[in-house]
Amino acid sequence: MQPRERRWRALGQRPVIAWLTGLSGAGKSSIADVVDRALTKAGRASMIIDGDNLRQGLNRDLGFSDVDRRENIRRAAEVARLMAESGLVTIVSMISPFRAEREVVREISGDTSFLEVFVDTPLRLCEARDPKGLYGRARSGEIANFTGISAPYEVPLQPDLTLSTAGRCVDASAQPLIDTLVRLSAPHSRFAKSIDSNTGNPAVAMSL
Repeated sequence: MQPRERRWRALGQRPVIAWLTGLSGAGKSSIADVVDRALTKAGRASMIIDGDNLRQGLNRDLGFSDVDRRENIRRAAEVARLMAESGLVTIVSMISPFRAEREVVREISGDTSFLEVFVDTPLRLCEARDPKGLYGRARSGEIANFTGISAPYEVPLQPDLTLSTAGRCVDASAQPLIDTLVRLSAPHSRFAKSIDSNTGNPAVAMSL
């Protein structure tokens, strides 16, 4: 048995990385918080990696150029992988606007169960929320290269899970991810992806 598997057995769970992507104001951080608290109640050990928090510490040397954005995401992915190696269910909340970068994240996660989670919130709703006043500043030209306004956001083509937030409370939006993570982190779970025959989209599947 490998050392990491001994850690997982001691924790009584298997690690999963859930990578939440979406526009600023989509609700990623709020959903991550609800999911983290629910996992704790379910007896799972979990941790949140928040993009804003990383920029205050580990990634404070990075700006918002394309190069720095890629490095910001790469570092977050490496941290998530290390947390998963320790056995944690790791919830990452980052805009991560480009598909190619999210594919790099998936590659970095290696053989750890990985979920690309699209927090699907229309731009108009994100702007209406605008909790930090960022959209207003971007519209006025005060903030350059702002995702969704002056910089693109590439919607995931085949996310492992989509959480729609329009017309839903945070708890309702988060529940599908909670249910999925509780199942996938069960001690004897195995992760696989299959195509949903009804929607044609990837569906999370688990075998025991």
